[in-house]
Amino acid sequence: MSAVIVVHGGVRANLDELDHASVDGVKAAACDGFAVLKRGGSAVDAVEAAVRAMEDNSVLNAGHGAVLNAEGEVEMDALIMDGKTLSSGAVCSVKDISNPVSLARAVMEKTDHMILTSRGANQFADSIGTTTVPTDSLITEYERKKWKKTKTYISELSEEYNTQWAHDTVGAVAVDCVGNVACATSTGGIRRKMAGRVGDAPIIGCGGYADNFSGAVACTGHGESILKVTLARLILLHIEQGKSLAESSQLALQYMADRVHGAGGCIVVTPSGQWAATFTTKRMVWAAVDHDCLWYGLDPNERFSEQLTV
Repeated sequence: MSAVIVVHGGVRANLDELDHASVDGVKAAACDGFAVLKRGGSAVDAVEAAVRAMEDNSVLNAGHGAVLNAEGEVEMDALIMDGKTLSSGAVCSVKDISNPVSLARAVMEKTDHMILTSRGANQFADSIGTTTVPTDSLITEYERKKWKKTKTYISELSEEYNTQWAHDTVGAVAVDCVGNVACATSTGGIRRKMAGRVGDAPIIGCGGYADNFSGAVACTGHGESILKVTLARLILLHIEQGKSLAESSQLALQYMADRVHGAGGCIVVTPSGQWAATFTTKRMVWAAVDHDCLWYGLDPNERFSEQLTV
């Protein structure tokens, strides 16, 4: 079967000077992940590679582009999940790890646990030889300026997203050539969040979920809203009931809007290679590679394509 990867670089409401760079970033990440699949790599390998690429891109809110909390510090969360075994690993509130998604994978493969947080996550990173970086190296000048301009967490939500509960996360979903699916997410959270705040991104069933029996999902939006409705698992529930990917995504996002007034987006892929990118915010930056064709978009109903050179 044909392998597919879909990635997103977060949702937003206002036009931003980094939007075009964000589109370029997700296109490159999708191509990096697809290259892994084309070499015969697993879905887990592919989503890790794609998310690492976005963590290394300073225009996206993960890794080297993470936003700052209320104390002006970086605190990052990440998740990875294998749909074949339902194994997953996650880290929360890590500060000096440039690629939290890889640390999350190590939690999945090298511990008996599913989530490690803060000091414990960093101790585990040290024990397996993960390279740490100065926290200042993860903070961009753009973020320093935005943090100073934003007075409170609530003003970040209202001013940046026109009162829609949304934020930037990065995520990836993939199906490999043998039909295994996987998902991964990574985020710096919401600017001016309380120290220690954890959103949906590292929580399975909320920020992401992967199951070979139905598909893989990665979500983005207001974390507290996504947590309340277990958005990723809700989308897969609709798929398991026989609905299309587009309808399943729209129904779940609309439920979140109606029930808790939350906005967001999601990317989905099935074991058969069907995929969708759906959002209820004004914009979501996304890209996908399917049959050597690169698809991408930012605005609603926007779907550009480029043929990849073989």
